[in-house]
Amino acid sequence: MRLYILPLLLISFQVSAQYKNYKLTGKGDTINIVDRNDLRQGRWAVKVDGVRGEPGYEEEGVYKDGKKEGVWRLFTTMADLIAVERYRWGNKDGKNQYFNIRGLLREESWKAVNPDNPYDTIDVPDLMDPNKVTRKVIKIEGTAIKHGDWKYFDGATGSLVKKDTYFLDKLEDPMAKLMAAEKAAADTTNGKTTKAPAKPKPKEVLDFEKKIGKKKIKVIDGRTYN
Repeated sequence: MRLYILPLLLISFQVSAQYKNYKLTGKGDTINIVDRNDLRQGRWAVKVDGVRGEPGYEEEGVYKDGKKEGVWRLFTTMADLIAVERYRWGNKDGKNQYFNIRGLLREESWKAVNPDNPYDTIDVPDLMDPNKVTRKVIKIEGTAIKHGDWKYFDGATGSLVKKDTYFLDKLEDPMAKLMAAEKAAADTTNGKTTKAPAKPKPKEVLDFEKKIGKKKIKVIDGRTYN
């Protein structure tokens, strides 16, 4: 018996010396780690109590330097899956799904913003040719923005009820987009081409371009490419 106890005591001593706080599962896995800098690290399982009539739930996922990272799953107190969320830099990123007991209710699309560098390169689709895009360097406000398709489903049948499309937190109007494409096509047919005057780039954008190097980005001045 002592031969089994001694290694466990050594492991426990090493973990307690490395972390400020932690828990052990029934299988001996280390979870809910708080490091010496008071930052959450590694795998976590958290129980959230209900508030103001809202039911409580449990969530599990990974922390990296105090911020949620990767896939997180949320469950009811009866262990039914109610959400699958994805995080980057502690902010929602990518596809997030929400369920009821019957199936998928909602699908959200988010874009996380790097708090250390809010500038990003974005491919802007061409209205006239979906195979062409314009690559631009822009500053993104906020911590996470709606970007992509948001889908809403009938909880009973699973059929798609509604779909909204966001581009950098702005809800796109399908009709306005279609009208703009038709106008652009008509202007081209009539020999009219309009081009907005070039605006001077902010100093932050110029610094960002210099940092990443223009050779890595084929197009950054508004020209289109296939």
